[in-house]
Amino acid sequence: MSYRLEQLVERLGGQLIGKPEVVVSGIAPLDAAAASHITFLSNPKLRALAAQTEAAALILSPADDTVVSTTYGGTRIVTSNPYAYFARVAQLFAEQQAIPATPGIHPTASVHPDAQIATDASIGPHVTVEAGAVIHSGAAIDAGCFIGRNAKIGEGTHFYANVSFHARCEIGSNGIIHSGAVIGADGFGFAKEHGTWIKIPQTGRVVIGNDVEIGANTTIDRGALADTVIEDDVKLDNQIQIAHNCHIGAHTAMAGCVGVAGSAKIGKNCTFGGAAMILGHLTIADNVHISSGSLVSRSIMESGQYTGFYPLAKNADWEKSAAIVRNLGSMREKIRELEKTIKLLTEKK
Repeated sequence: MSYRLEQLVERLGGQLIGKPEVVVSGIAPLDAAAASHITFLSNPKLRALAAQTEAAALILSPADDTVVSTTYGGTRIVTSNPYAYFARVAQLFAEQQAIPATPGIHPTASVHPDAQIATDASIGPHVTVEAGAVIHSGAAIDAGCFIGRNAKIGEGTHFYANVSFHARCEIGSNGIIHSGAVIGADGFGFAKEHGTWIKIPQTGRVVIGNDVEIGANTTIDRGALADTVIEDDVKLDNQIQIAHNCHIGAHTAMAGCVGVAGSAKIGKNCTFGGAAMILGHLTIADNVHISSGSLVSRSIMESGQYTGFYPLAKNADWEKSAAIVRNLGSMREKIRELEKTIKLLTEKK
């Protein structure tokens, strides 16, 4: 469960300054690292902490290295993106510690005879796989999952325990879905007539691309007629709601508790801070970044950072500000009248 620093650099690149033969057995944050660890510096504000770390090796940028190298005595790996380098090192250690899934179908699983399951796929205890479902090579379906009829699960995709993946939904290769997620539940579709609600059957699917990760208790609803689509390399945190007929572009990431209303179209390479809300039937361009807690109530056609909420304040101050906002309409009219009066007085002079 260890690597020599020269092994890491051979695999991941970077400039090694110091002792290539040093062995590290894990990765840890700056303030908790011991002599057996490698750590990283990705925020210049933490340079002083990095200079004092006890880690055997430090991953950092060229700019940070010019400062930290004067006081830090360990070996350094200099790279243009220390955070990404740290992520890849962490993956290497995780691979060493991982327990591979056991291929085969657990005796307590319920698998329909018409389901197609690769011989090296893993089906855990109490899993249900319905007719026509296809589970490809290397997929791992943990205990208690439900796989609906004609669903498709790509190569190397991993479902943690108690995932519900409903009929005809699809996910590509190397995906991860965490416990409690529900993919393909009915979208919220009802028509009102004579004071009562008529349910609209939700006949679309959820179609998920490759390398997608979906957090615990996240829900993605199937489309009403067309499909709900999640493109490649999308990352969704826990407790996110994606409503029916949404389309999420590739490489987009959403933090926890984001809500996306129906038929929203979100571009590629977007990010959404926690608890952001996106209203339905709008379009968001590529490379848009939404701050935490923001309400997106209109389409955004230009890339950039957007924020839509009042800053946090003491309650009394917030109430005063809210009162002013409520009266902006009447204040506007008063200002117009004052402007007219000033103009008349000026003209008389």
